[in-house]
Formats: sequence, C-alpha cells, structure tokens
Amino acid sequence: MKISPNTLRIGIAVAVIVGTIAWLAISGAQASKSYYVTIAELGGMGDKAYHSNLRVEGFVKPGSIEQSGPHVTFLLDEFESHSPKAATGRVLKVVYNGSEPPPDTFKDDSQALAMGTYGRDGVLHATVLQAKCASKYAPSQPGATPAQPAAAPANSRTAAAVPASNPGNPATAN
Repeated sequence: MKISPNTLRIGIAVAVIVGTIAWLAISGAQASKSYYVTIAELGGMGDKAYHSNLRVEGFVKPGSIEQSGPHVTFLLDEFESHSPKAATGRVLKVVYNGSEPPPDTFKDDSQALAMGTYGRDGVLHATVLQAKCASKYAPSQPGATPAQPAAAPANSRTAAAVPASNPGNPATAN
C-alpha cells in the first residue's frame, strides 16, 4: 500500500497543528499555575519561591501602607495586630504595581491576598491585590458572636409602609 504525496502532506500538517495546540495548552496551564502559601511557608520553599507565581495571604500591618496612585507598598503580617501572637509573627514586604487601585476595604489590619512573584530581594512583587472585609465584622474575642446591627425604632414607620385602607392616614387623603 502506497501513500500518496498529498495524503502525506496533509498528515504532516495535521500533526504539526495538533502538536502546536497541545504545546500551547500545556505551557499556558503551567504559566497560570500559582501556589497558595502562608507567609511562614514562603520561607521554607527555597528556590521554588523565586520561580513560581504565588498567592500570599496575611494581615496589613497598621501604619505600613504607602500609596502612590494605583501603586502601593505595605507590610503583610502573619497575624492581626491585636493578636497575642502578633509580636512573633513573620512580616513580608509587598509592592503592588497593578493596573487598578487597591480595593476600598484595603486598610490597616484588613486581611489581604497578594498575587505575584517573590524576588530575591525578599519582596513580593504583586500584580493582583484583594482585600477581605475588615475585622470589625468578626467577633472581638474568640467564641464571641459578631455585633448585630441596631434595630430600627418602632415609631419610624414611613407613609409607604402604612396600609392605604387606613382612613385616618393623612398620607392617603387626596
């Protein structure tokens, strides 16, 4: 059985196209892979930390935020500042150079997630910055319940809430 030259050319072209698509898929998946690590785990990663995309979570150290437009430099602490462990926690310097300004919830002691690369200078060079809700919504003491919003006073009914069938209601009189 002899293969015609046309069939051979088509087979080679298909193989090259399929191979290129497979290579792009594999290399794209490798490039977008990022490791979620704590500040403590970052120190134990060795050389792998310098060659990987990382997501590092921690608490913004109070008084450390320095903002210049959308660019922010701050310290990420392993523990909240009012935690008894805060004095012994590890601290990581983060330089955020993203295209968008930091979120409104990005404040002192807020929980933040910085995504980027770790440099040999010991700084996380972040391109994405996310901030979680401030700790004011969390219980102040372990085991306590979060504060509930104040209930509206009983006499603060609006005219829209009063039934229209009430003949003594001046809001329904024409």
